[in-house]
Amino acid sequence: MTQDQLQDASLSEMLMAGGQPFKTWLAGLVAQVAGDDNVGMYRPRSRKGVIRPNSVEQVRDVLRLASQSEESVALHALSTGRNWGLGSREAAQDASLALDLSGLKQVRALDLDAGWAVVEPGVTQGQLAALLAGSPRMINVTASSAHSSVLGNGVDRGVGLRRQRVEDLVGLEVVLPDGEVMRVGWWPDAERPSPVYPYGLGPSPLQLFFQSNLGVVTAAVVRLMPRPEALRVVRLSFARERLAEAIDVLQRWSAQGMVRGVLKVYDATAGALYGGGIGEYLTHVCVDGTAAVVEAMTTVILDEANRSGLFLHVSHSDQRDPRLSGNVVAEMVASAYAGDPSRNDTLLQATLGQDAENIDAAGRGWLFFLPLIPFHGEAIDRAQRLLAQVYDETGVHCGATINALNSDVIDYVVAIKFERNADEARRAHQALDRLYQLFSAAGFIPYRLDVDHQDWIDGLSPDQAARDFVRGIKGMLDPRAVIAPGRYA
Repeated sequence: MTQDQLQDASLSEMLMAGGQPFKTWLAGLVAQVAGDDNVGMYRPRSRKGVIRPNSVEQVRDVLRLASQSEESVALHALSTGRNWGLGSREAAQDASLALDLSGLKQVRALDLDAGWAVVEPGVTQGQLAALLAGSPRMINVTASSAHSSVLGNGVDRGVGLRRQRVEDLVGLEVVLPDGEVMRVGWWPDAERPSPVYPYGLGPSPLQLFFQSNLGVVTAAVVRLMPRPEALRVVRLSFARERLAEAIDVLQRWSAQGMVRGVLKVYDATAGALYGGGIGEYLTHVCVDGTAAVVEAMTTVILDEANRSGLFLHVSHSDQRDPRLSGNVVAEMVASAYAGDPSRNDTLLQATLGQDAENIDAAGRGWLFFLPLIPFHGEAIDRAQRLLAQVYDETGVHCGATINALNSDVIDYVVAIKFERNADEARRAHQALDRLYQLFSAAGFIPYRLDVDHQDWIDGLSPDQAARDFVRGIKGMLDPRAVIAPGRYA
């Protein structure tokens, strides 16, 4: 490795001094002047190199040596790097070493009876779903690629089609800055098996490691869901002028337990962005359980939908219905509700014109803004009017997908698709900035931040004392700020 290839020579010497197994993977430390391309065209961060460990022991050694280094070392941990629309593989700050954990890709343990799996960061949702195919268990699938990390998306509080994925992670294995490994939450014990219960006794540190730079997560216990005996998706469309009324009907169904999983509504712009738009708002309602329950509940929902007079089209199907063929959104949603992410990449291809391996390098640009909104017709109507304001100011169309996390809270996914050139990227990011300004002023606060808006965290947090408390913990655990400085900090 030449001097041009390696910008951090003294760290390299420390790693080499460790002997085996460092010599077998030191070649993974590849210097780069800038980070990788990213589909959002966020500002590229400079990068000192990439370290690709393939075991927890190697992660421990890297953290310990980085913490003891006389020079400043910043490590940016990533799983598979598919944090699309929010920064992809980019760090929050410049001059970091990427700690690429995709080489840790084992499903360490699986218990179908108790309903859990222990997975490493490189395990994808497609990999885990395939392992569970034909079994009585399934995973909570997200709408992202089958090649995206289960653990990475979960610790950043991603949303699946069944619930927010943070609820799936009941235990974490964490490497602290000094190299110590600890397990928080619930963890399987072969000598003393116990029910899955993530809260433990006394104060639980589990939540400290979601959206966190306090440690590096190297494994997680993922809760597996029972696979329903029967499943249907009821599809309803309605016009923009009936939005508030239709949302209130859907909220009532959710509150009364008529809906399973995350109820989804695509607005007309989002439907067009994802290649399945019909010029209307399109709702997906999951109904599952025993065959008798599904039949009865489907009948009730269809009857109420028709009697309301709000909906333009009313239909239902399961994921095997041939009528779905060619409707990429409907195919993806039906399969994902059933724990199958195999259709997700077809939707990505239709949206961006590239497959998962090439989305960051070529094709269309893509940005996300992710606020939480009350599940109420008036609130959703206001959010849609804010999107219209952004369009009036910037000329950028923003599409919204309404994901009901429960009967009170909506995950309001705002997507911006743009042609990948300097002018279109500038306008898209101008629109993104306005989304942060307008929505936060309305009390619609994002639950995930992209790499260019990490400094918004103090202004968006409800209590500065709590932020200071977390920073105090960071200062004690990681006084050298080795792990992801600037990320949610």
